[in-house]
Amino acid sequence: MNTSNSQLAHAILKLNERRTDNVNMIDSNSSQPRSGSAISPVSRLVLAFALAGMGAFLSACTAESKQPAHAAAPHAVSVATAPVQRQDMPVYLSGLGSVTAFNTANIKSRIDGQIMQVHVREGQNVRQGDLLIEIDSRPYEVQLEQAQAQLSRDQAQLGDVKLNLERYTALIPSGSISQQQVDTQRALVHQIEGTVNNDKAQIDNAKLQIVYCHITAPFNGRVGLRQVDPGNIVHASDSNPMLVLMQLQPIAVIFTLPEDLLPTVAQRMKKSTLQVDAFSRDDQTKLASGKLLTIDNQIDPTTGTAKLKAVFDNKDGQLWPNQFVNADLLLEVRKNSTVIPSAAVQRGPQGAYVYAVKPDKTVEARSVTVALTQGNTSSITTGVNPGDVVVTDGQDKLQSGSKIEPRNAPNPGTSHSIAPSGTPAS
Repeated sequence: MNTSNSQLAHAILKLNERRTDNVNMIDSNSSQPRSGSAISPVSRLVLAFALAGMGAFLSACTAESKQPAHAAAPHAVSVATAPVQRQDMPVYLSGLGSVTAFNTANIKSRIDGQIMQVHVREGQNVRQGDLLIEIDSRPYEVQLEQAQAQLSRDQAQLGDVKLNLERYTALIPSGSISQQQVDTQRALVHQIEGTVNNDKAQIDNAKLQIVYCHITAPFNGRVGLRQVDPGNIVHASDSNPMLVLMQLQPIAVIFTLPEDLLPTVAQRMKKSTLQVDAFSRDDQTKLASGKLLTIDNQIDPTTGTAKLKAVFDNKDGQLWPNQFVNADLLLEVRKNSTVIPSAAVQRGPQGAYVYAVKPDKTVEARSVTVALTQGNTSSITTGVNPGDVVVTDGQDKLQSGSKIEPRNAPNPGTSHSIAPSGTPAS
């Protein structure tokens, strides 16, 4: 290409010299000047543009001839990297759970009567012993008065028969009265005593009915939506409750774990109290932290899982009965673990490996042993050391010895959950 360009430029110069010689020859043979016989300024300008265009063309051809050599040079692959860190790694067992009120009471009437007043509002928090509903107690107050009157009558009768028994007993030595009459009188005394005791029981029952007219809270809790209003007639046989009281502080979460993990959990429970964290439905927001309370006494044969119950203070009211949550049971904390982002671990025929970044910005493939994977974090026992840098994104474009250009990437974090199928350390 360069030889052809040089020849073309040389030909243009020869043509220019020849035209100049012809003009000089014409001027020497003629005594009068000829306008336009020499190269005009316009022609010179055109010739200058032609030469400039030729130079630009030659430069472009030279650049094109050099471009393949530049493209053939190796280029750096843009990848995301993260450092290998040493930190404590908590081991969680995760299960699906549901929030349950710690105590639930369906408030029903134990007597028949008319509701006089409802002393609580819907959604109100009440304490144990607070008055909830008041039922008309006047009929039972009348029954109490009747029982008290009956008791007075029977007590008077009892006093009379006792005096007669004393007289009869005093006449036995003189023979004025038979032993049979004395025994009959003694039996009558016992009979009247029984009647008096029955009257006292009737009084206690009437008092109890009056107590039942004043329904109080059996424990601290939150009142739900009420089903009755003042003026309604309620019966002890009603199936629907007047209102539902639930204890939300504390509150419980019941979740499930595979049966294979129960021995490990039971062993850890003997050593210490295990922490349980409740997360939202999308498993992104931590709602509350509590303690594992107990393990159910049986395994569900249809699912191969067992129920566990955790208790939460729920001071901020983040948990509600029947709410779906993800429960994470903290089984242990592995001290000084070597951790990397899970995205850095690749799988191949030879097992797990990572691309480690060398000081000269090239990478090498290293086989690693993964001890535990929790969400976005993996614990590594061999293959990398704290301070090393591994590739977390863009591995599909790499091989050992590839040149890279690192870009910013977040540091590895510890995830809060682990799949239930994970095998915890013993």
